[in-house]
Amino acid sequence: MIKFKSRVQLAVMAVTAMVAGSISLTAVEAKTFKWAGVTDPQTLDPHATNSAPVLGFLNNVYEGLVRRNKQMKIEPALAEKWEPIGTEGWRFFLRKGVKFHDGAEFDSEDVLFSYQRASSEDSDVRSWFAPVKDVKIVDSHTIDFFTKRPNPLFPDSIANFMILDKGWAEKNKSEKPSREKENTATRTANGSGAFKVVLRDPGVKTELVPHDGWWDKAEHNITRAIFTPIKNKATGLAALLSGEIDFIEPIPLQDVPRLKNRSGIKVHQGVEARVLMLGFGHKFDKLNFSEETKDKNPLRDVQVRQAIYHAVNVDALVDKIMRGNAQEASQLVSPAMRGFSEGLKARMAFDTNKSKDLLKKAGYPNGFSLGLKCPNNRYINDEAICKAASSMLAKVGIKANLTAMPVRAYWPELRKGAFDMYLLGWSPGTFDAEHPIRFLASTPNKEKKLGSWNFGGYSNARIDALLPEIQTELDDSKRQAMIDEVHKIIQDDVAYVPLYVQPLVWGSKDNISLTQRTDNFFILRWVNIN
Repeated sequence: MIKFKSRVQLAVMAVTAMVAGSISLTAVEAKTFKWAGVTDPQTLDPHATNSAPVLGFLNNVYEGLVRRNKQMKIEPALAEKWEPIGTEGWRFFLRKGVKFHDGAEFDSEDVLFSYQRASSEDSDVRSWFAPVKDVKIVDSHTIDFFTKRPNPLFPDSIANFMILDKGWAEKNKSEKPSREKENTATRTANGSGAFKVVLRDPGVKTELVPHDGWWDKAEHNITRAIFTPIKNKATGLAALLSGEIDFIEPIPLQDVPRLKNRSGIKVHQGVEARVLMLGFGHKFDKLNFSEETKDKNPLRDVQVRQAIYHAVNVDALVDKIMRGNAQEASQLVSPAMRGFSEGLKARMAFDTNKSKDLLKKAGYPNGFSLGLKCPNNRYINDEAICKAASSMLAKVGIKANLTAMPVRAYWPELRKGAFDMYLLGWSPGTFDAEHPIRFLASTPNKEKKLGSWNFGGYSNARIDALLPEIQTELDDSKRQAMIDEVHKIIQDDVAYVPLYVQPLVWGSKDNISLTQRTDNFFILRWVNIN
């Protein structure tokens, strides 16, 4: 027989249920982390695009043999340990019991498959494996990487080499990475990392939840993480101030002073490893976007490149556009990187008269026009920097016709050579000068997996000869001497015009604790909502 409760009892039960539900909902909301950035990762394929927005985001989802800790030091990840195989390469001992997000077991076959995928011609990260001549499985949880020469830097160089499940990739017809066409690996993910993707709406929203089967100990208290790309920085800042989001990067530099005094808001400041620079179309027979020089390429003349260097007032860019939150750069790496050349730290002077004289000597007394390509949502104040640089060049007679665009469209433009000059930022994944030498200053060579981000086709035989020596030299003083020589060649050739080292400026609610790494990777497993 059913006994009906009194109205008082029912009322008490209803209130209790409401309170319990409210407490439960509050607990969940307190652990839902909402963050934003100006750039949406253009793909979820870790081998398709070698850019910080992609690799930084996917470091939360995929894992490699090694990883970087909060201090940027290499530590074990999917490999528990590693050791040199004499001078022939490195042996990695894989972690047992690791599961991918779909429950599949991780083993050596996944590492070999991922290496073959990441080192293929279709991959944008193939330069990482330029030193490798062979990879062999020893057993289900041991694998050897053989290098062409002794390579003490190899474990550091693959910190962002992410492992896919071979079976999943084959089942979903994603055996090869793709930059141009979508496949399952570009739209979804199946890593072994601390978080797994549960919703992906490119350009709108990406949602992640913790990977319950993760092998490591969780240091966060997030139950759901929601990323929203917000291109307009003012809109993003408004979302932070209104409480719609918990964190955003970067925040507008002009708003830093007032945000520091704003109750409930925390500003996180640091210096990134990224050097911003102007690049040239060295390889072109003629300029793509010039009215006056239709049959030749003035940028092939070192005097013209020197003229452009002297015409750009980097102090003004740092003071006015970056509001003092950057440091001028003279090399492809910052002073904080291994391999920085102390003897070459001075920039060439800003000197418009010298710039005009150089143009006159090169045969362009009245200057010329060219096309300058620039992203408008990749680096801090990127479009503003390009506009300012264009104005500076105009003062010496070079008309730089600026085209700024979202980064999703920008990289394809650079890869197909649709520029005369361009803006690029580079953060060395190994925190060593060898990295940009390999990617930016080596003669592009698909077979050797070199120069994959050397869009302008800069080439110097001496640099090409020194790179393998730099990669294998164990004596620090001898190695640094070779790196110094490369930096000097790049400076003398004006292969690039280094501008400044980009700052890190993040904003969050004051109840958010996080770690700000100098590579500008935002790592969710170190986030806590207090």
